[in-house]
Amino acid sequence: MFTPYKIFRIAAVAEAFSWAGLLVGMYLKRVTETTDLGVYIFGRVHGLLFVVYIAAAVWTARAERWSLLRTLVGLTASIPPFTSLIFERWVAKRRPATEELTPVA
Repeated sequence: MFTPYKIFRIAAVAEAFSWAGLLVGMYLKRVTETTDLGVYIFGRVHGLLFVVYIAAAVWTARAERWSLLRTLVGLTASIPPFTSLIFERWVAKRRPATEELTPVA
């Protein structure tokens, strides 16, 4: 079953990958001047995943009762490239252990 946090993790990783694609597309468009297809495709993909990340961050913040500061940092992490991934790893280290990760005796 997908929990808000699992959706948040998927969205954070996907948003970071879309940043990579967009940066490659911008390189091809502006530096090598070969094509603008990468910006066209990854710009749309990144825009969609940006919105998904924001929605998932707000949903997870409410579900896990994040502080206002943590929520704002999580939302701000969507702006610089790859920061959503860094924030997700930071949150993962500070989450309480869940039942599904508890070792079976």
